[in-house]
Amino acid sequence: MTNTNDLHIEEEILPLFDFTYNVNSGREILDILKKPLDSESAILFRQDVLKGFIANREIFKEYSYSRFNLSDVYGFFETFSAGSFFGLHMRRKLMFSEKERHYKRGKLIILILLFNKIYSTYSSKIDTSFFPGEYADEIRRINDFFIDFNLEHYESVFRTKKKIRISHIVELTKIITEKVTNGQAAAFWKRWYLFEAYLSISEGILRHGLTFPVFDKKKFSIEGLFHPLIKNPVRNDLVADRNVILLTGPNMSGKSTLLKAVSLCVYLGHTGVAVPAVRTTIPFYSSISVAINLTDSIVSGYSHFMSEIITLKKVLSNAVKNEKCFAVFDELFRGTNIEDALEISTRTIKGLTRFADSLFIISTHLHQLKDMEEISNGKVATCFIDCDLKNNLPVFTYKLKPGWSDLKLGRILFEKEGLNDLLG
Repeated sequence: MTNTNDLHIEEEILPLFDFTYNVNSGREILDILKKPLDSESAILFRQDVLKGFIANREIFKEYSYSRFNLSDVYGFFETFSAGSFFGLHMRRKLMFSEKERHYKRGKLIILILLFNKIYSTYSSKIDTSFFPGEYADEIRRINDFFIDFNLEHYESVFRTKKKIRISHIVELTKIITEKVTNGQAAAFWKRWYLFEAYLSISEGILRHGLTFPVFDKKKFSIEGLFHPLIKNPVRNDLVADRNVILLTGPNMSGKSTLLKAVSLCVYLGHTGVAVPAVRTTIPFYSSISVAINLTDSIVSGYSHFMSEIITLKKVLSNAVKNEKCFAVFDELFRGTNIEDALEISTRTIKGLTRFADSLFIISTHLHQLKDMEEISNGKVATCFIDCDLKNNLPVFTYKLKPGWSDLKLGRILFEKEGLNDLLG
């Protein structure tokens, strides 16, 4: 189970990693970010691939090409069908049709110049020893595809010959036709778009100071946690030595942002991508659920409260199957009255302590929960985001601390704005 709509992957996280030159590579990045991997070994393989690109960063420092030319070349390949006829018939067509000669000559020049730039400047210089063997083979297949076009020879021909012969056009067209027919062309484009996606993600990792998490069956520890969309963020540490954590703090203190940052560390880690922290050690979770911005749904007819119930039920359904679950709930049951919320929150927190291999982080404004037996006996951990008062005004520190926040900021701001006087 993966419920991560509230992380806004496509709208907020994708731009952190997408520096591609074509829409297809961009789609590959989104596909990577939207699909957590199903095993720890798959995660570590992707980490090693991305580390390989990072180790080759010097080669790609000035990486660029014309996105229009690539689109043009891809479109040119699309005009070829498997088993297309070439030979004498093609020679005659090119000989008697100036329009056909001009069209193919122009497309082939773009193809040769583009492919040769990519191959000679970038892909041929990659040190494949930094990659896992399976992916090093993929890079070699990409390079083999380029080599088959005899790029250096044809670039020299196109740059020095005033008149390109029909034989040149026929030979290159034959190469393309054969590659389309035997499936090499389709395989190349698939490899190339994924190659660029990995290259782009590795650039995002370096730009935003992300690090790769370590996976451990029991340990959950994040050092230097931050949200990558915040400029000059306050960094926090979070160690989970119990499976239920209650988070408190006044409104605007940064609880939701912290929950998103923790969730991003867990979620991105499970896609094989680096995470926003200095050092991260987490277990592999088979179920990830993030409920931060639940709203009423007009389409489905669910109220806010019912959305919370449904989300919790899905998480519990996985937990009772002995799945290792990670779940975040921001102000759980705020969609109902305080009496109901207190009663069912208490029941929920007590019940969640049963699932020792999972981790549940819950933010709350229900101060009465502080008196729960599970808190006093240490079964449930508590932490809060600190906020200072200076001249009776809040000063937000955004620092996470162990314990419980009893600061009632709403009442203070209500009085500070003179609403008591206005209300008589």
